[in-house]
Amino acid sequence: MSQGKETIVLVLSMLITAGVAGGGYLYFSQQGKQDQSPSTPQSTTPVNSSNPPNNPVSVTSLNFDTTLPNPSILSMDGSTTMVALVKDLRNAYSQINPNTPTTYGVPDGSPTGSSQGLKNLINGSVAIAATSRPLKPEEAEAGIQLVPIAKDAIAIVIGINNPFKGGLTKEQVRDIYQGKITNWSQVGGTNLPIKVINRGLTSGTRQAFLDIVLAGQQFAPDSTNFITWKQDETTAILRELGDNGISYATTTQVEKQEIVRILSINGVAPTDIEAIKSGKYPISRSLFLAAKRTTSPVVKQFIEFALSPQGQQIGQNLGFISVQ
Repeated sequence: MSQGKETIVLVLSMLITAGVAGGGYLYFSQQGKQDQSPSTPQSTTPVNSSNPPNNPVSVTSLNFDTTLPNPSILSMDGSTTMVALVKDLRNAYSQINPNTPTTYGVPDGSPTGSSQGLKNLINGSVAIAATSRPLKPEEAEAGIQLVPIAKDAIAIVIGINNPFKGGLTKEQVRDIYQGKITNWSQVGGTNLPIKVINRGLTSGTRQAFLDIVLAGQQFAPDSTNFITWKQDETTAILRELGDNGISYATTTQVEKQEIVRILSINGVAPTDIEAIKSGKYPISRSLFLAAKRTTSPVVKQFIEFALSPQGQQIGQNLGFISVQ
């Protein structure tokens, strides 16, 4: 082949190579633009721990069927422990949904306790029950969903004039409520009989106390110095303690009461929030809102509000612990 022909072949080869390279570049360049086109939307908000979704886990787990019509009044009943919490949630919720008034108690203003509140939910008297205990098996079978909205501690209290100045262990509290310890001298106090005041049968706090402290065993039977209160109430019980009584209540109900002293349990006070979070304080529990799985949109909306940052802050302002 002559030198002229060799030159032509070389030039043609170079042009072909450049064309292939250019076409490849153009192809991949266009592909990159297509990958970033509007047909493939991409989040502009980074997901990190400092910018979490409003209600992680709890709200997304609400599997309610909201096909029922909204009621004209959103009726609720249940725990006396949760009176202040439900009241403040209702007040704040009314700013969001002013067209749906709410009630708490049957009648309004007279909550009947966790157990009766759940019964009223099951029989359709109310749309939401507030409960300070988990569901019993027969309640769970009634198509109810239980949603934890806060945590709190149960405080053991004595009268302010009780000469006993120490604390108790969880085991000593159990033995007092089972009738094995009957005198303050048995726990380092003076020679006085212990007057045990148990909460009413409808109390969710009573059931939680039974489960946590007595581990499902039974209370001692009523006697001269072992009294089961007829109503689910706290103030009347505290007034009855005198100088030798003992009882229990949710901490937020008693921590500002001047007529009682709160006992440390296992050396830990129930007012220590970090101890409750870590489990060092041994008598704590969750508080719940309950509704039927098939319900109305406003029921789900109220429960979602209780789980929202605003709702959780309402609980914390009252001394409860957030579940978020």
